[in-house]
Amino acid sequence: MDYSIFVYVILTVLVVALGWFVNLPAVRSERMSCDIRCGGIEGSAGCFRDGERKDRACGVIRQEMLNRILIAAVFLLLFAVSACRIAVGNDYWVYRSDFLLIEQDRHVAFEFGFVWIVRFLQSVLNHDQYLPIFAFFSFFTVLFFVRGMADISEQFCFTVFLLMTGGYYFSSLNSVRYYLVLAIALYSIKYVLRNEWGKFVLWVLLAAAFHKSVLVVIPFYFLASRNWKRRHMLFLAAGCVSLLLFQDFYRRIIFFFYPFYEGSMFDTGETSLTNIAKCAAVLVLSLLYYKAAVKDDKKNRFCFYCNLGALVLYVFASFIPEISRIGYYLNITNIFLIPGIIVKIPEKRQRVLWTVLVAAAYLAYFGLFLRSAYSTDVRLLPYRNWIFQ
Repeated sequence: MDYSIFVYVILTVLVVALGWFVNLPAVRSERMSCDIRCGGIEGSAGCFRDGERKDRACGVIRQEMLNRILIAAVFLLLFAVSACRIAVGNDYWVYRSDFLLIEQDRHVAFEFGFVWIVRFLQSVLNHDQYLPIFAFFSFFTVLFFVRGMADISEQFCFTVFLLMTGGYYFSSLNSVRYYLVLAIALYSIKYVLRNEWGKFVLWVLLAAAFHKSVLVVIPFYFLASRNWKRRHMLFLAAGCVSLLLFQDFYRRIIFFFYPFYEGSMFDTGETSLTNIAKCAAVLVLSLLYYKAAVKDDKKNRFCFYCNLGALVLYVFASFIPEISRIGYYLNITNIFLIPGIIVKIPEKRQRVLWTVLVAAAYLAYFGLFLRSAYSTDVRLLPYRNWIFQ
């Protein structure tokens, strides 16, 4: 029996348990009330509360410090498991071979940013030191995931639970470049919500230097940030029809950027029924509480449209190779949408019921995910750690 599966299970339990004690809304609310009391002036006497001065005016309070410690602990645990892996993932040794090709200045089908970073790391390391290179990318992938959750989520514990049981983190042990840019895309959402489009585009362009597929989030996130009216749904319907009628046109555009996908093992025209079911279930939950939790909440509305866009792609654009990866840029926002909806359900019994139902569904999915992780085309299990090899 392979016991390494318990590494993933224990890791999930630990980070969710740490997340339980993170209270981000309390800190944000305290900052807002402090700004009102003292006008945002550091050191102002108005920033006293119940006779106890804050660690610094308009900023750090005890809960905020606890949040930082706990979130740092979550980061360190996730980073440690990711960075210390060896031979985990079906493309692990493929990347190791590509690292050697880059060191030899030979051609590889990677974006320039990834090539430059690997070449630099190879220059400061001894020959074929691939473990530190994997650790380097693990560091930034986990960093952007955790920072994105900390900056955007209102329910950090629930969001971490969905990230882990939804398989996003564990899948990042595979497909190094893609999950790095997925994490950056997740992090960049906060700039969309703030209407800081310049910063958002800069982050996406930076990510595109490692995997240019991330460029699709620029139009997708812009459309999702709009407050759609009924007439706009007609354009969505027209887009669905165009995906059915003009598949060859869209494929020519895609293969212009990714010619090696045409006729490859990924060009099968298939889509994931599991992804469709997940997006459809979240859509039902969103529509049930649309007025109470989505309509007037900018973040939830953005995530709602992202989930809807992912569902449209999975159903109508299966002709796109690796459509699941494109969809992940959109449906990963469900780690924010689901907690954001549940917390705004008016009746407590319904909140508890939906929390239990969602948790049960994701735990069931997690069990199936872990079982599939042994397959030869995934190879996330058994988990191997170079420290104990």
